[in-house]
Parts: sequence; structure tokens; C-alpha cells
Amino acid sequence: MPQLPPYRADHVGSLLRPAELLQMRHSGVALEQLRKAEDEYILRALQRQQEAGLDILTDGELRRRNFMSDFVDAVAGFDTDDAVGRSWSGTDSTGAVSSVTGIVTSKLRQVAPLTGHEVPFMQAHAHGNFKITLPSPTQFPAISYKRGITDKIYPTASTLLAEIVAIMSKELHSLSSQGASYIQIDAPRYSYYIDPKWRAWMKAEMGQDPDSALKESVEADNACLQAARRPGITLAIHLCRGNNRSHWYAEGGYDAIAEQLFSTLAVDRFLLEYDDERSGSFEPLRFVPRGKMVVLGLISSKRPELEQKSEILRRIKQASRYVPLENLALSPQCGFASTAEGNVVSEENQWAKLSLVHEVAREVWR
Repeated sequence: MPQLPPYRADHVGSLLRPAELLQMRHSGVALEQLRKAEDEYILRALQRQQEAGLDILTDGELRRRNFMSDFVDAVAGFDTDDAVGRSWSGTDSTGAVSSVTGIVTSKLRQVAPLTGHEVPFMQAHAHGNFKITLPSPTQFPAISYKRGITDKIYPTASTLLAEIVAIMSKELHSLSSQGASYIQIDAPRYSYYIDPKWRAWMKAEMGQDPDSALKESVEADNACLQAARRPGITLAIHLCRGNNRSHWYAEGGYDAIAEQLFSTLAVDRFLLEYDDERSGSFEPLRFVPRGKMVVLGLISSKRPELEQKSEILRRIKQASRYVPLENLALSPQCGFASTAEGNVVSEENQWAKLSLVHEVAREVWR
């Protein structure tokens, strides 16, 4: 098995959409015109990432409405005019979008490749290692399964999950065959298992036992990861507690799920949210198997203030008590625009923070 690159200066994937691109998308311009504009802005984003010194590049998810829309756009069966409600927390009064997808109202049927329009462009223009991000299949049962509607097609949330795993596994196998060097699954849904209010919600609203659902979720993600496994390809999972207009929906450390999650998820890298007290301590990292990489999300994509380098260095040293320094890397805790509207930070804030990721990584892992 070839040695995988350590990618010390990493980032989760999404970047703020330029205002002009957002305006074009909302105005309903022709698809050809929109694609041309997306191409131009992605080329600029690639250049800025290279200037910031990042070890891995993305297209910023600039072609997507949100981090999950590639799946919803490629798979028929969602009613995007309906949604399961969810409460968000945060200090900004701008407000967060209540849902980033819709309800499953008919049998799911894939009608297009999930990332078919993203991969060829990156292969042609990235001029370096790039990652492709996809949503975890575990995202959908909690926010796309509505009693009285979805259960007429899929009797339980588990049957819906199995359908999505089948679609996602096929896509990931195809994606890895196309030559992507880094594939990342975004899975904020695991935060439901660490937050008491969401564990209670799962029991009351979903009729699920959280511990059984956690086991099922790990198995679902592993099935997808196994489909993508090839020599030389980095497989990663990103865990956070929600990211929508600088808001979040869950709180709590990884303690309750760390042993099961870290020891059984078949990934090479864990990208973990660690930007404030909501994330808990580094102690759960003791369950990460030797040799796997932990990407510390110590720099906030939610707040405009630039972190102090000395504080980031101190926290990396703390984390190295549980994971060897050689198996650590650095990133922001999440993307800057999990939804197209983006977090309440400026592009200047964004690039300053990504440059800081590189600066700290270069100092720690010379």
C-alpha cells in the first residue's frame, strides 16, 4: 500500500460564493451561462488556495446550492418544497436556513452522476492534489424522512438509508476509478449521538434507539468507503455540529461516541471540529487507531476574528498528548459555506484564515 500524503494544511471544502455568482444563480440565468461563470470563479478559487499554501485543493463547492445538493440534484424522489424543521443556535441575527434538502416523496432513482460535472474540471485545472466531497448517506434519514409521507414508500428510516447507501456506494466506486486522489464524506449527523436534546429527538420523532442508529450509521458509511477504497486514494470523514450562516445545531464532546467511531470507521483521516468549547476536550482522541490522521479543526469558519497563532500552536501541542504529532494536521473546523449563502465572514477573513492554516502547518511540520 503506497504511503498517503499527510496534507498538513487541509480544509474542509466549501468556500464563500462570490456575490456575482449568487446573484446569477438566483436570477435564473441559462445553465450554460451559469456554468461558464462557475468555471471562472473556480479557477480564481484554485489560484487563491495555491497562494494560501494549502496542500489540497477543492472547487469550493461553488457549483452546489449546499453541501448536499449534488445528491438531491442527481437523484429523483425529493420534494424540495417540503422540509423537516430544525432549530439552530448562534449569536448572529441573520438567521439560518431551516433545511438544506427536501422530503423523500417517491422511490429514489439516480438520474445523473453526483459529481460528474466537478471531477473532469478539477482534473484539467487543479494542477495538484484535489479532494471531492460528498454527503454521508446518514444525512438523509433525519431530514428527508417524514412520517405520513416517506413511510408510504420506505417503511422505516433504515430502509431509506439502505437505498441511499446503494446509490452512494456506486457513485463512490465510480469516483475513485476516475482518479480522484482524496475523497471526503461530510457527516455532521454524528453530532446527534453526542447531544442529549438530539438523542431525545431521535427517540420521540424518529422512533430510533440512538445507540442502534449509531451502529447502523457507521455500517452505512463504511459500505460507501469500502466501495471507494483503492491504493493511493485518501479517504476521509468530516464531523461537525452543524454549519449554516455561522449557526450550529448540536453541542458536546466526542466522548460518547469516540471509541466506536474512531475504531470502526474505515477512513484514513478524521477532520474534526475543535474550534471552541462546544467540541469538548482532546481526550477522546486516545481512541484513534495508531497511524490514522487527525485533522484538527482549530480555526473557526464561523467567526471573522483571526485566531492567534500562539493559541493554535498550544492546542496542537495539547492534542499531541493523545495522537502523535506526525499523525496530526490542521484545518478550519468546517467549510465557509455549507450552504450557498455562506457563513457571516468576509472573503478577506476566509483567505486570512486559510493562510494561517498554512503558516502554522509549515511551522509545526517543517
